[in-house]
Amino acid sequence: MSVLVPGGNLPLPGGVLTVRVPGPFDVCALVTDDSGKVRDDADFVFYNQPTAPGARLRGDTLTLEPGGLRAGATRVTVVVGAAEPGTPLARLPHPTLQVTGPSGRVLARFTPPPAQGETVLLLAEFYRRGGGWKLRALGQGYADGLAGLARDFGVDVMAEDSAPPPGPATAGPPRGYSAEGRATPASRRPTVAPRALPPPEAVPRGPAPASSSAPHGPYTPHGPYTPHGASTPHRSVAGAHDPEGFLDLVNPARATTGSPPVTLDARLASAARAHAAALAAAGRLGTEGADGVSVHQRVTAAGYRYLTVGEHLVSGPRTTAEFVAYCLRTDRARQTLHDPAFTHTALAWASDEHTGTTYWTALWASPLTQDGLARTTAEVVGLTNRERTRAGLRALAVDPLLAAAAQAHSADMVARAFYSHTSPEGSEPWDRAAAAGSARRTIGENIACGQRSPAEVVEGWMNSPGHRANILKPAFTHIGVGFAGGGPSGTYWTQLFGA
Repeated sequence: MSVLVPGGNLPLPGGVLTVRVPGPFDVCALVTDDSGKVRDDADFVFYNQPTAPGARLRGDTLTLEPGGLRAGATRVTVVVGAAEPGTPLARLPHPTLQVTGPSGRVLARFTPPPAQGETVLLLAEFYRRGGGWKLRALGQGYADGLAGLARDFGVDVMAEDSAPPPGPATAGPPRGYSAEGRATPASRRPTVAPRALPPPEAVPRGPAPASSSAPHGPYTPHGPYTPHGASTPHRSVAGAHDPEGFLDLVNPARATTGSPPVTLDARLASAARAHAAALAAAGRLGTEGADGVSVHQRVTAAGYRYLTVGEHLVSGPRTTAEFVAYCLRTDRARQTLHDPAFTHTALAWASDEHTGTTYWTALWASPLTQDGLARTTAEVVGLTNRERTRAGLRALAVDPLLAAAAQAHSADMVARAFYSHTSPEGSEPWDRAAAAGSARRTIGENIACGQRSPAEVVEGWMNSPGHRANILKPAFTHIGVGFAGGGPSGTYWTQLFGA
């Protein structure tokens, strides 16, 4: 059985799958194609419409037969909300998804991070990749409720006493904004307003299955990242939208929390323009654009190597001032804007000429330095040793050779856009340790991607049984840690243990 983290993926066997979310929740499912839209209302499976081809809902259990879905279906998104309408999920027990295979064996469990003010949660997605199906853990919240989510997926929802949305010339604050991506460097689960949906493989992935063994011992590697296919782009106009005005708005806001001012960076601006144009081409928000390139890959391709990174991906605002106002009134987006770790920023926009929608990309980053990298890896070591001390184990000593091998592996995963204990040419953790000059007889490895801080990545490893076992293995005496920013998921971490 796999314990998934947000963004984690799992290949699925053929046959009927059973999906259960016990507790005081309403479970529903949306059947879509790669556009993320239902074909008609029959694709919305919920308590008042519990069946669709290939999907049947009974209580807290969804039975899914991918081969029996209607023609053209490539995704089934599982959604949970409170059984009592309007109740914030933060007031309820954490929902836990359990997926069982056709043989009755539990394949995966997923418990998302604690909810905040959301009332609906995109819990997981079953999607077709090549000739098979995969499961991806999401854990992405909607504050706008089930009706807003349904409209985002293209379900026709009628509500009494609903006012028509304001037109472009309507006075007052703009409505219907969308946002996706990192709302704060330490969060894997942004709160998203209506009309946000992550494309396949766009959500950052969590820790891979752990490797811990003597040389040539068994472990289960995690599959490589597969980018989402590009779509035919719409025409768009892109630019750096009033960058001077942007700084005039964000730096006073940062000053209110004691954060230092940020400055514009031309490399980040180049990456922001490219990503905003890609969002407009796709006609949707996502950390990955229609060209299959992630926003983090654009940043490193522009020549900016970062230690910390954050992004706001938003559609709807008409001006820089409206964009900043949206960020300041949204909790996690505000945390990113205020984050004292960032030193550089950039803002760009692109408009889809067919729909008139404006897509915004704001990037926040601090550059990679040797001192900064040393502090980051030392913090991972310190947090790891704190967990060992709590368990009554001796602390691990830093081994420069293991550290060199770990750093090289993180950098390699970024450079070649893969995510696995096994490199593309087949080298294993012990091979890399030996190549770095280490003579240690027993080697273990933890990897992770998408986490934005040492605290977040160590917490993720400790919440995964295999990774926790490596961290708390009594026989290990030494450790090396690597970190690299970039690639499809933004950050790549490696722990290499030795004895």
